[in-house]
Amino acid sequence: MEYKVEELSPVERKVVVTVPVEEVDAAIQATVSVYRTTVDIKGFRKGKVPSQLVEGRFRQQICEEATTDLVNVHLNEIMGELGVQPMSRLDVDAGLLARGEAFTYSVKFEVAPTFEVPEYMGLEVEQEKPEVDPAEIQAVVDRIRENLAEMQTVTEDRTARDGDVVVVDFSAWQDGKAVDEIKANGFQMVLGDNQSLPEFEAIVKKLKPGENGEDDITFPEDFINRDFAGRTVTLRVKLHEIKAKVMPELDDTFAKKAGGFKDMAMLREAIENSYLESRRNLVRADAQKKLVDQLLAKVDFPLPPMVVEEHVDQLLGDFKQRVESQGRRLEALGKTPEELRGQFRPKAEEMVRTQMLLLAVAAKEGMAVTNEEVDRHLLQEAIRTKQDPETVRRYYEEHNLMFALKDRLLADKAVEKIYASAKVTEVAPAAPAQEGGEAKPARKAPAKKAAPKDADAPEAAKKPAAKAKKDGAEKKAPAKKSAPKADKADE
Repeated sequence: MEYKVEELSPVERKVVVTVPVEEVDAAIQATVSVYRTTVDIKGFRKGKVPSQLVEGRFRQQICEEATTDLVNVHLNEIMGELGVQPMSRLDVDAGLLARGEAFTYSVKFEVAPTFEVPEYMGLEVEQEKPEVDPAEIQAVVDRIRENLAEMQTVTEDRTARDGDVVVVDFSAWQDGKAVDEIKANGFQMVLGDNQSLPEFEAIVKKLKPGENGEDDITFPEDFINRDFAGRTVTLRVKLHEIKAKVMPELDDTFAKKAGGFKDMAMLREAIENSYLESRRNLVRADAQKKLVDQLLAKVDFPLPPMVVEEHVDQLLGDFKQRVESQGRRLEALGKTPEELRGQFRPKAEEMVRTQMLLLAVAAKEGMAVTNEEVDRHLLQEAIRTKQDPETVRRYYEEHNLMFALKDRLLADKAVEKIYASAKVTEVAPAAPAQEGGEAKPARKAPAKKAAPKDADAPEAAKKPAAKAKKDGAEKKAPAKKSAPKADKADE
C-alpha cells in the first residue's frame, strides 16, 4: 500500500491510497476464508465448501466486507504514521475490491488548525461572589409546596377556573361528522397550565360538573399535526369533576414530607446550601468563559468547515426538539433550512473556536484522556439518562462519537488548568436589571454542561410537579399553541 497526502487547506487533508493487486487478492481471500467457516451450502459440510464456490455465491458481500476491513486497517496505519487526529468524520471515496485489479481510493478529513497559543497562565478575571436572596429560597419552598399539594373534589356550586384540575370528555365534529382523531374520555387536565388551546379551556371554564358545552375552535397554522393545522372544528365537552389544590401547612410535617428534614429550618438550610452550590458553579463557569474570551481575542485561525457544520446540526436539532415540544412545526416559522442554519452558524463557530483553543492548550500541556476517564463519563451519562452503560458506549462507538467525547474531556481539563492558575478577584453580584431593561444572561463555561435547572432544590425535594393524568383517554387534548420566542433561537 502506498499513499499520498494533499493539503487542501490549513485544516483539510486528502489522502490518496493505492493498493497493489497482490494485497487486493490477499484481502479478498482472507474474507473468503472467514466465510468458508460459517456458510451452509447443501452437499458440503461446514468449513469444507470450496473457496471458489463460496466466492461465487457471495461475491458482493465478500467484496464489500473485504473493502471495509482493508480500508479500516489502512486508515489506522496512515493516521498513526502521519501523527494526526481527525477533527471530523472521515469522508471515504472508495469502490469495491476486485480480484486481479489494483485498487485506489481517497479519504478526506479535517485537522485542528496550527497557531501560536497565547500565554494562558496567570490571567486576571473577576468573579461574582455567590449569594442567595431569601426570596429565592421562599420560591423553592413554594414550588415544593405546590408539588405536595393534595387534590380534593370541589363541592361548591361553581364553574372551573385556572388552577383547577378538571376531568372531561371531549370530541370534535366537522360537517356533522365526528373527527375520530380528536376525542377522549375521562381526560384530566390543569386549567391555566398551558397544556391546551386557550379556546378549548374557555369552553371548560363555562361549565359546572355534569354540564355540557361546545364551541368552534381553529387549530393554529403551525400546529404540529399538519392534518389539523388551520382547521376549524366544533369541540363538544362534558365536565365530570373539578378538583382543587389544598396546600399543606409550612410546618415540621411538611419538612419531613419534602425530604425527611427535621423541621422547616433544616429544609430552608438545605435549599440555601444547594442554591449556593449552584451559584458557585454558575459564577465559576462565567469566569472561565471570560478567561477563554481573553485568549480568543488574541488569536485568529481557520475553522474546520465540517466540524462547524456538525455543530450547526446539533444546535438545529436541539432547536427543532424544543419547537416540537411546544406543539409547533419547524416549517411554520417561515424560514428556509438555509436561513435556519445561518442563524445557528455564528454560535457553532464560537463553539468550535473555543474547542480548538482549548485543545491546543491541552496539547501544549501534554494532557491526555485515560480510558478510565472515558468509562467514568459514559457511566455518568448512563445514570443521567437511565440507560445501560454498555448501550451508551455502543451508541458512541456506532456514531463515531468517541473522538469527540475525548476532545470534550480534554477541553474540560484545559479550561480547569487555565482557571486554576488565574488570579481571581471576587466582586459583588451585578445589580438586577431595572424595570424595562434586559437582564444579562448567565454565560456558560466552555465545553461544559449547564447546571441542572432544579439545582437550587435539595435532592430529596426534587419531585416532579403533579401532572394531569388521562384515564382511558383515546387521544390527547388539543395542544396549546405557544408563541415563538426569539430569545430561544440561539441557545
